[in-house]
Amino acid sequence: MAEEVVETLNIMQFTKKAGRAVYHRLRDAEWRHYKKRRKRRLKNTDFTIIASNCNGSFMYYDCGLRYLTPTVNLAMRMDDFVKMAERLPWYMEQDIVQAEETQGCPAGILGGDVRIEFVHYQTFEEGVRKWEERKKRINWENLFLVGTEKDGCTEETIRRFENLPYPNKVLFTRREYPEYPSTYYIRGFEDRQELGVLTFYKKQLRKRRYLDDFDYAAFLNGGRSGQTESGGS
Repeated sequence: MAEEVVETLNIMQFTKKAGRAVYHRLRDAEWRHYKKRRKRRLKNTDFTIIASNCNGSFMYYDCGLRYLTPTVNLAMRMDDFVKMAERLPWYMEQDIVQAEETQGCPAGILGGDVRIEFVHYQTFEEGVRKWEERKKRINWENLFLVGTEKDGCTEETIRRFENLPYPNKVLFTRREYPEYPSTYYIRGFEDRQELGVLTFYKKQLRKRRYLDDFDYAAFLNGGRSGQTESGGS
């Protein structure tokens, strides 16, 4: 009797593991199809995204496009990002000097007062080299700005972002700001002081990141959509 119970439990455990494996394979397959569908929808492919963190980088990466921007694999405080965006052509002509203090990754100071954290670079020199290389690819006629309500972002920062002289811009926020049309509310962070990492996956049936709540194919095609494509969430 005891042997039969053990055998039954082993069968149940095996069945559970097999079912979980099948679920993850189907989930990953649906995720790949979802990204391919979004890539096919993207008609504008020579754009420049100036972003405060890696959200912009992921938009390029998902669509298999070359980075036409220096803001790749790095992060800035939102006040510094907006300051840079207010005089973007000028800052793109300035040098980056190495920061004296670092916080776990190489860092530099652009134009004397904008701090850049080279989060995904091994050295300061590598970060600056890639910045200078990609800066030359900026398409000034097809520019998009992407910000995030974190890293010191206040409502004054949001107001300044809204007033930037660029029509194609979005600032992801943890709550609704109806008075600022450029903001986009990402659900799931209402109980926090700032947004979390939008490239993290959500705990749900379909494989989606928080970033996927925003239809950035429509955004980059020149429109502004408040909805994800069908099956987006």
